[in-house]
Parts: sequence; C-alpha cells; structure tokens
Amino acid sequence: MALFICSNCEYGSGSWLGRCPNCGEWNTLVERETPNSSRSKNPVEKLTLTPLSKIQSTVASRKKTGVYEFDRVLGGGFVPGEVILLTGEPGIGKSTLLLQALSKLTTVYVSGEEAGHQVKERAQRLKINLNSLLFSDNLQVEGLIAGLDELNDSVDVIVIDSIQTVYSKDSDSPAGSVNQLKEIASKLIPYAKREKVMLIFIGHVTKGGDIAGPKTLEHLVDCVLSFEGEKLSHYRILRSTKNRYGSGDEIGIFEMNEKGLAEVTNPLAFLESVQETTPGKTIVGVAEGKRPLFYEIQTLVVPSNLPMPRRIVKGVDYNKVLLLLAVLRKHISLPLDNFDIYVNVVGGVQIRSTAADLGIIASVISSVKNITIPPKTVFIGEVGLLGEVRKVVLESRIVQEAKRLKFQRILSSLNVKTIKDLNKILSVK
Repeated sequence: MALFICSNCEYGSGSWLGRCPNCGEWNTLVERETPNSSRSKNPVEKLTLTPLSKIQSTVASRKKTGVYEFDRVLGGGFVPGEVILLTGEPGIGKSTLLLQALSKLTTVYVSGEEAGHQVKERAQRLKINLNSLLFSDNLQVEGLIAGLDELNDSVDVIVIDSIQTVYSKDSDSPAGSVNQLKEIASKLIPYAKREKVMLIFIGHVTKGGDIAGPKTLEHLVDCVLSFEGEKLSHYRILRSTKNRYGSGDEIGIFEMNEKGLAEVTNPLAFLESVQETTPGKTIVGVAEGKRPLFYEIQTLVVPSNLPMPRRIVKGVDYNKVLLLLAVLRKHISLPLDNFDIYVNVVGGVQIRSTAADLGIIASVISSVKNITIPPKTVFIGEVGLLGEVRKVVLESRIVQEAKRLKFQRILSSLNVKTIKDLNKILSVK
C-alpha cells in the first residue's frame, strides 16, 4: 500500500493530498514505501554486548579551548565525540564565539550562511590563526563525511553553520525541513561518535526564541547551548540548557568589543562602578550554575489614567512579576491598581533564578513609597504566594561572595522572613 508523507511535518496519509492537513503546506506529500516494506530490506544486526567495565571513559580526556568561560559551560572542555547544538538570535555573535573558542583546535568550518572570504575577514579581524581553520561550503552531508574520511585523524572539531542549510541526497525534502534535519543528524552524529571528533551544530531560533526544527534534535545531541543578549548591549551570556557531561545550568559571560568577545570574570560586571541611590533601584544576588552574580533591577511606578495600567517587564519573567505584584497587594495592601509599572534588569541580560524575587519586590516598594535604598545593599531570596521569604539554591555561597565584595547590608531568608518584615525594614529611615 502506498504511503504519502509530508516533507515538511511528516504527516502521513493513505492517499495523495494537494495540501497537508497538518501544517497547511501545498504539494509537500511525497509517496514512500510503507514501513513494513522498507524495514524488510534492512539487514539483521546481531546483538553485541560489552561490559561497562571494559568501555573506556572519555570525560578524563577533555580538550580545553583556552577560553575559560566557554570551557566552564561545557563542564571543563570538549569531550571526544561530543555533539553540541548552539543557538541564538541572528547577529548575536555565534560565529565570532566559535572562531575565538576553536582557534587552538583544527576545525572544519562548513558554512551555508557565509562565503569563505567573509569567514576569513572575520577571523583576521579577531587575529585568529587561519592555518587551523579549514573552510568548506559543500552542504551535502554524504560528501562532507567522505571528505572528512580523507583527512584521517587530523580534525578536532566540525562546525555546521547552520544545520538548516545542510541536506542529504537520500531525502527529497527541502533543506531545513524536519525530515532533512533528522536525516542529517542520523548520519553526522554516529560519525562523530565513531571517529571521536567534536561536532557543533549552529541552529536557528524562532521568533519566540525557541530552537527551530524538531525537538528530537535536542534529545539527540549531548549539549545544548544558548547564546543570549541584546544586540544593543555589550554583554553576552552563553547558557547551558542541557549537558550530558557537565552542569545543565552553567553560564559564561562575555563582553562584545571592537576586538571580538572578551571574557567577563567580575561578578559585579553588570553593576555601575559608582553606585547612586535612587528610589526603585535594587541589587540582587543570584547563583548562575555554581557562580554567584549580582544584577541591578530598576523599577518605575507612575500614576496611570488607563483602565488597565501598563505592566512592562524586561530581563525577568513577565508572569513572575505579575505574581509578585499580586503578593504585594494581598499581604501589605500596596495600592497598585492605578499605577503603570516598569521593571528592567540593567545590562540587557535575563535573570531566571527565583533569588531575584526579594529584590524585585523591594524595588517596587521603593518606587511606590519613594524610598531610597542605601548603596551596598543586596537582596537574596524567593518569595512565595503566602508572602514568606524562602531560601534559594546556593544562598550561603551568594552571601559569602557578597561579604567578600564588601556589601554592607545583606537581606535574605536569614534575616527577612516575610515581605511584611521587608516593608518595615525599608520604611525605617
């Protein structure tokens, strides 16, 4: 029996249709063999069993790039045979990051996004050793693997920029489709594992910031990295969302300048060198992975004539801020219905930790009551729906780091039990 499969979303139908009922694309259903007939042609693979005790571990033989912030996120460097998916907004600096991080390793750079002269000009601007970088614009995966076999063991890393531009001759689907991405992954990932070569896919993101393509691609790779930051901001954050060989919540911080990306190791990098006291301004301490960092939150609360006052949030989760505002109204009766509220994290970065809750609430109280919070004050703590202040992950480490950095007042779950206590503390002049 004939089976028609959509080349865009892999919807199956027993008859040909002009338009796919699932994704709505036209002329994408292609006739294929039924699963039973195609499976019968595959040779039988005999089961092989190997005791785990005899399998050699590869974690001990990590390869460091020399860029500490990059190695930190990976868990200490590349593991031979590791497959990485790197994503980020267009123009955020993904290619720049990889060129700098891989400058000391022999790298095959396969690009369907840029021409060879464009990659060379960027590498020269970054003052990278061009001899260690091998460029190719061959986008057929079968030809790529055949060419890599001829290089023997001289390659350390393979970069595919981007995976949506590569295609396989065994699939009739257009490049970038779900079927093509699966076909490419099924060929390149086993090759990387077999040859112990590192493989990096650069992937596109959707308008919502999610990784484009099938979710299964994230399951197939060993590590998923996200390169974040506002284009108008100097700071970039490399965030690990999945890592089979290291921490899944580690970050690396970089600053974009005229010479490329510079590593940022100072935990106070996102704060002003000279702290000014202004209502609505607070400093929060959070743990990103195992690393304590300090951010500045600014909140502006102004009277509104709108029937539904504005709530503009940047740098923290919008729904989380709405929840915290509801907690303020309930437990300290703070009148917020007639005010526009704007919340922003300075530096164009994102805070995902709940440790910033206490600082957000303090900034709102400060702005509403026009209270100036003394400099060198830091807030650490999660706030629950009942108004209680909860301990956060690695709170003791954040507190120790704050003391080392000479913060004079540290407000956390250790000395603030509820937001009513916080309100009393802030109201005391």
